[in-house]
Amino acid sequence: MFILLVVIAGLLGIPIVFALAFGPFVELLFTGKSFMIGTLIQRALAGIGKFELLAVPLFILAGEIMNRGGITERIVRFSQVFVGRLRGGLAHVNILASILFAGLSGSAVADTSALGSILIPAMVKDGYSKEYSTAVTAASSIIGPIIPPSIIMIVYSYVMEVSIGALFASGIIPGILMGIALMLMTAALAEKHHFPVGIRLSLKESLQGIYQGILPILTPFIILGGILSGIITPTEAAIIAVTYALFLSTVLLRTTRWKEVWMIFKKSSIQASVILLVIGSAAMFGWILTLSRLPQNFAEFIIQVTPNKYLFLLLVNLFLFLVGMFLDAGPAILILGPILGPAIKLFGINPTHFAVVMCVNLTVGLATPPFGLVLFAASTISGLPVTTIAKTMVPYYIVHVTVILLISFIPEISLWLPKLFGLPV
Repeated sequence: MFILLVVIAGLLGIPIVFALAFGPFVELLFTGKSFMIGTLIQRALAGIGKFELLAVPLFILAGEIMNRGGITERIVRFSQVFVGRLRGGLAHVNILASILFAGLSGSAVADTSALGSILIPAMVKDGYSKEYSTAVTAASSIIGPIIPPSIIMIVYSYVMEVSIGALFASGIIPGILMGIALMLMTAALAEKHHFPVGIRLSLKESLQGIYQGILPILTPFIILGGILSGIITPTEAAIIAVTYALFLSTVLLRTTRWKEVWMIFKKSSIQASVILLVIGSAAMFGWILTLSRLPQNFAEFIIQVTPNKYLFLLLVNLFLFLVGMFLDAGPAILILGPILGPAIKLFGINPTHFAVVMCVNLTVGLATPPFGLVLFAASTISGLPVTTIAKTMVPYYIVHVTVILLISFIPEISLWLPKLFGLPV
């Protein structure tokens, strides 16, 4: 009944944060446990009081400073130096820029908005169709939350009690693999449809592009280098990221005026508060699930349906892919994590490996109809209908699904790097 109430609230258009909070209160009232409402509120406050969650607003702030500081143009120029001269050069630039941008923002929607506003008009001007230009932007932007720093991985770490450092390390190779696979598909499409050959930059232009882009691109290396070496925690890395981004934008590059900093802080605070409200509501949701023993009962039911680990992974992939079409990645992890957690333990699936499977699945859902936020962001920029963009993305959807299956059935793709650095997996 409780889950049904949450689903109905969501279908009525009630924001997910209120839908998640509404269900637990009604559940207690209907079952005659209204005396536990005080405990429910305490659970919500405790849920957002975790020190590790401080990294969420800080990474959002660092990404926003970079976005507003004119960093996007520098990343695009840096990418052009390496892949711009290929056939379909701007399409390859779009994908490589998404990989690099992922290390700054950790958001697929931010990637679509920032890169799309620059590259979609540039690609159309260079002879690409608007449909394809928009499709490749949306398809590549899903790399954003896979490569660290990733907000949804921090959320997963909180829900499933997995090391944030290990999760960050586990997302690097899958994110790069997704980018390479998208570029291979782009190369095939470029030959088939005779995309324009990119302009070869002179040595002077190449050196200038590298010089302009190298300082922003150092950000993820500073973050990951500190975390993987064990020198700093992810929260401390987030503080360093904010400090570096602010110094870079206001002092070194001078692309952001101090008057604008207040607005950046304000916007980041609003974005972070929304996420933390959802986490607080999800803490209540999780407590009710624990009281009902639904996760344990679900795990026992799944074992009876299919004792095969690989079939379970296949079914979960399909389920997560469908959920991602309707629900944003963060809330989906908060809702489904506690339910699926006991099941993956029974099947002996590594929680860090499953984190990547879950995060990639739900992130791909952001670029799939009917409610993918990335599709709507791309539609807003290009003016094209969501259905048109989705149809053009079909070859890239095939790539997404293929990479998801590889990640699912070859755990070492995700686990090799965390193990290499001795992180707890």
